Amino acid sequence: MFADRTEAGSRLAKALQSYAGRRPLVLGLPRGGVVVAAEVARALGGDLDVMFVKKLGAPGNPELGIGAIGEDGRRFLNERVAQMTGADDDYVARLAAKRLAEIGNQARQYRAVRAKASPTGRVCILVDDGLATGATMIAAIQATAAAKPALIVVAVPGGPDDAIEQIKAMPEVSDVVCLETPAWFSGVSQLYDDFRQVEDVEVLALLKEFAGRA
Repeated sequence: MFADRTEAGSRLAKALQSYAGRRPLVLGLPRGGVVVAAEVARALGGDLDVMFVKKLGAPGNPELGIGAIGEDGRRFLNERVAQMTGADDDYVARLAAKRLAEIGNQARQYRAVRAKASPTGRVCILVDDGLATGATMIAAIQATAAAKPALIVVAVPGGPDDAIEQIKAMPEVSDVVCLETPAWFSGVSQLYDDFRQVEDVEVLALLKEFAGRA
């Protein structure tokens, strides 16, 4: 459906043109979401920053998200999936602590290039390269809402219907833009011809570009 993340960001930007001129703060979820977010920020004349969230994977299956944790330590947990996979309270606490430490290390590296931008009072557009369970985006929404933005917009190239509907139902969210909702959804990678891994050096270069503009 998309050649790569750059094309996905360009197409998302066209669907978000109503926010051009409002200098939105475009928050990309690392790392792939930052590449998509950069295209949106360029097209809308906005600022770019990173929203740090990490998936909490299921026991024995780390790719299956049972929840997510944000930079502020706030957790979102899908209780039904956690129970189904045997993720008890001790497992979740240990994994959350590990992921929070990883976020701290990543944040120190990124913030050395681009100081954290405050979402308070701003139009904030949360961008990822796609949704799977939606857990990481939900954690990002909750963390952004705590900073009291003017409004929160969620923008993704694609994802499953149930995850999109769950996010649309969140009272913190003013608008959801999702370009593709495949009838059969196996994972975000199916949305792209080129879904190569994004490295820190690419994200750092994008943050440096927008730090210069700011």
